[in-house]
Amino acid sequence: MKMRVAVLLAVFAVFCAADDQKCAPDGLMSSLTESVASTVVEKVTLSCISVPSRGYQAECPKGYKAICCSCTNAGCYWDISNDQTCLCQCAKPISTTVNRIGVIARCCKIAM
Repeated sequence: MKMRVAVLLAVFAVFCAADDQKCAPDGLMSSLTESVASTVVEKVTLSCISVPSRGYQAECPKGYKAICCSCTNAGCYWDISNDQTCLCQCAKPISTTVNRIGVIARCCKIAM
């Protein structure tokens, strides 16, 4: 990547040196930026998994971030702790023997 930046700067310098008029870097830099950005975006992938758990919390594996959660009991709401753990929080204590509590974490990571 450093080599590409060096080559781009060299092309920019040659372009400006060869131009008799005032060098207009905005147009050149804009097109170079768009080219580099589209190359990077083409190589990026988003990988998501669901992690179910019994109890009040589900943790995403290392490298993944929790983006959404689901609590299996209607009386509960969810929260994300440390970008990695889904927590079901209930207004009233719920007996886990009568009502099964569970949480599902939706975990994603960006890869190149």
